[in-house]
Amino acid sequence: MTNRIQPSLSSGCLRRRTFLADVGMGFTGLALGAMLQRDGLASTDVWSPATGQPHRTPKAKSVIWLFMNGGISHMESFDPKPMLTKYAGKTIAETPFADVQNPKKLALERLVVPDANGNQRNTLFPLQIGFKQHGKSGIEVSDWFPHVARNVDRLAIVRSLWTTDSNHGAQTQFHSGRHQNDGDFPTLGAWVHYGLGSLNENLPQFISMGTREYWNKRDGHYLGPAHDAVPLRIDPSNPLDFGRPERPFSSDAQRIGMDLIQRLNGLRGVEYPQDPAIAARVASYELAFRMQQSVPGVVDFSKETEETKALYGLDQPHCRDFGMQLLAARRFVERGVRFIQIQHGGGGAGAWDAHGGLKKNHTTNALAVDQPIGGLLEDLDRRGLLDETLVIFATEFGRTPGTQGSDGRDHHIFGFTVWMAGGGLKRGVVHGATDEIGFHATENRHYVTDIHATLLHQLGLDSRKLEIPGRKRLEIDHGKPIQEIIA
Repeated sequence: MTNRIQPSLSSGCLRRRTFLADVGMGFTGLALGAMLQRDGLASTDVWSPATGQPHRTPKAKSVIWLFMNGGISHMESFDPKPMLTKYAGKTIAETPFADVQNPKKLALERLVVPDANGNQRNTLFPLQIGFKQHGKSGIEVSDWFPHVARNVDRLAIVRSLWTTDSNHGAQTQFHSGRHQNDGDFPTLGAWVHYGLGSLNENLPQFISMGTREYWNKRDGHYLGPAHDAVPLRIDPSNPLDFGRPERPFSSDAQRIGMDLIQRLNGLRGVEYPQDPAIAARVASYELAFRMQQSVPGVVDFSKETEETKALYGLDQPHCRDFGMQLLAARRFVERGVRFIQIQHGGGGAGAWDAHGGLKKNHTTNALAVDQPIGGLLEDLDRRGLLDETLVIFATEFGRTPGTQGSDGRDHHIFGFTVWMAGGGLKRGVVHGATDEIGFHATENRHYVTDIHATLLHQLGLDSRKLEIPGRKRLEIDHGKPIQEIIA
């Protein structure tokens, strides 16, 4: 078998293939370059792809991105608005806050997909949960989040987010800065993966856990499939799709097969050096082989103490699944994984989409995530990992001050809350504000890409230096770091 294959893989054959590929690509490149130069379109600065090195000294190494699908009520989580209870049952026009519906203030919304959602909902709905002050900072947090509240002095809470689209394509908008109807654009995790080198060659640098809806299923888009997240399950026996053979297969036999695939892909790569699918396939085969050996051990919690497992709520049925994902996230961060994206309540519109029965909905969902998130923050901090790990708690938009139906809230884009922790950010601070009924972001307003810019800044990346030819980004795509929360 070896003798029959060997001639086609000879060095002479490789040299001939390389020469022909270089001639074709080289002459084409020279001609194109000459024409661009003649027409004044060629930049005097020679573009080069990302080197894997940060553009400035980083303050963080890794990101744990927690995304709550469906839209959390900001007024009943981290931005209390007692005026909602005081004026409950009255229309907004009947309150001192009627100006929030000034058409000029509402003009930022794009009606990309007009539907039954994302409406004003004029009758104010009272708060469905109480708030208490916590920590030395005295920041108020909803009683639905007691474990997060216990960590409030570790948080930087941004209460002044806004976006432009009130349908669930805003999930894509929060991840990429662009609504799904604008086209396909790389997500934040893909940009980080593209910009920074690996901290551990045996593990994926961009991981996704939890259910993702079709509109945010991919990440790399024009950066290429190599920058998609690797989906993982918390199951030591089967953490990866196609991660194990269907029948027993020795590691030596697997290595022989991998070597042959590498050689064949190498030949193909010589002929088509600019094909991103081939490059991605080669990289994925090589990484998959290493991951098969490394990933199962990371999601095996048998060596974790009972105290640690209880900290994440693994002994509580209501939060065990999410707790396992967050404990795995800490273990991946320890081993040098760059970006871990965990989506809670995915599938359809999202579990937090409380158009009706908001109290029941948020009570159930908060129970599922609160203890694991609190445990993650405490565990990272006590292990000395929080200073170099950014934790983000985000959602696609907030919910309306007014009631939908009898006991729900609609989608709301004009003001909502995100919090971050660790990674060189200030601790125990609140930045920005909404008005007295939580309708508009009014102080230090931030579009969603300001969160992206803050994360990239802490990782030492400049989004403008990551741009690639032919893919000029809009100014709003880049965002601006939120300097007020950076330590």
